[in-house]
Amino acid sequence: MIYDISDVQIEKLLIAAARAGEALARLDERISRSPMKHGFIERQDFTDAISSMWVDGELVHMEDLVLHDAHMDVRAPSHEMTAAHRILRSRRLIFSNAAGWAFTVPGLSRLRGKTTLAVEEATPPEKNVDHSGDEDADADGETALDGAFSELDALLARSSATLNAITTGNALPTMHREESHAIINEPDWDEDERLKEWWDVHARTEELPPILRTAILLDAWNMIEVLQRSPWLGRLLASAFLRDGAVTPDHLPALSAGLRAVPRERRHARNQMQRLSALLDSFYEAAQASMREHDRLTHARDRMMRKLAGRRSSSRLPELVELVVSRPVVSAAMIVKELGTTPQGAIGLANQLELREVTGRGRFRAWGML
Repeated sequence: MIYDISDVQIEKLLIAAARAGEALARLDERISRSPMKHGFIERQDFTDAISSMWVDGELVHMEDLVLHDAHMDVRAPSHEMTAAHRILRSRRLIFSNAAGWAFTVPGLSRLRGKTTLAVEEATPPEKNVDHSGDEDADADGETALDGAFSELDALLARSSATLNAITTGNALPTMHREESHAIINEPDWDEDERLKEWWDVHARTEELPPILRTAILLDAWNMIEVLQRSPWLGRLLASAFLRDGAVTPDHLPALSAGLRAVPRERRHARNQMQRLSALLDSFYEAAQASMREHDRLTHARDRMMRKLAGRRSSSRLPELVELVVSRPVVSAAMIVKELGTTPQGAIGLANQLELREVTGRGRFRAWGML
């Protein structure tokens, strides 16, 4: 389909766009000066991943995602859990790079899962081989399997690099178009052609304000359906576009959390203006929700920090406070891993803070902020 922007009535959307832009800019300024900036950004990554799955009609529990990210699953991860974790790692990847990286060819290809730099770099170079006796060896049949063994070595190297990248969270798993099966992916779904159409919309909206342009790009991504199996990437690119446009230079907005506050009928309306208005309202709601969450965490952190008065300098409680701020849920095993304490010491530290026990069990316990 061809996404038409000629019918967009800019003047009717300027008020909503200004309101959303002001709220997002105020939130970014608050985060940039916050003493728990990094912890709040990490927590927002989890919130946006869960909300993005919710927008797509899938339910993933926050506690399960936190444990899965820490490699401490209590059950086998489901397909939904794997998808949510990929969203989480994609947000981290975007934020760890330069502001415009997501819109470069290598960046967008990596986010789509088309290439993995770690795999390409790990492919061993060709060795210098003396070919003086190749003719004799070929005649005797002694090197007939050399090519097969070389391909096997290269395959093992690529597999090891991919597993290491996934384990460390430095790269996304690779999925090449030619390897996809027709049962899984529709053969007639030309993602590259759809992506070119989306880039055309990107080029035709250069003169618009960043907030309004972001809403149009996100709506175009949804309507064109660029990727067959990763609709969430459009929302991450919208967040990256706001960061690249200097609206939120210090963080990636959790736009999916704002979409949850807008009725589905508005988000999927047939009228283009209604959809754009809904997206702008969702940007505002995302900023407001993040602001309320930041204020709540600030008060909780200040309350816990007051408990540290008079503690000895070697106390692990300050480190536990920062860990709790950066994670929606922390388990005893996570405290042991991050702080280097014993399991009994982790439970003792958690009991000294005003934390809410979320499992209701005597063993394998986990805590969250009040």
